[in-house]
Amino acid sequence: QMQLVESGGGLVQAGGSLRLSCAASGRTLSTYAINWFRQAPGKEREFVAGISWSGSTKVYADSVTGRFTISRDNAKKVAYLQMNSLKPEDTAVYYCNAGPALRATGGSWGQGTQVTVSS
Repeated sequence: QMQLVESGGGLVQAGGSLRLSCAASGRTLSTYAINWFRQAPGKEREFVAGISWSGSTKVYADSVTGRFTISRDNAKKVAYLQMNSLKPEDTAVYYCNAGPALRATGGSWGQGTQVTVSS
């Protein structure tokens, strides 16, 4: 069984940047797609970004395209979400998921990390 731990969240002003990390233990990360999702208060969890097991394919939600970048380091068993030009509407709990496909919600979840963007 794989365990995922997110980190890197925090409070930042609009226009600022944060880099989230998703560290895996218990199993190799290299055979799984990694997806980031987020959930704002009162809203459903939504897809943010995904990267294939090899890193060759990356997909993004329209709302973050051009501002967020997903990456991974399979040797270190870590995935990242670089978030630039943050907006107040990016405020949410961010979760990483390791699973069989891009945009999929199956597989293992982390506990989430809070991102708060002040205006």
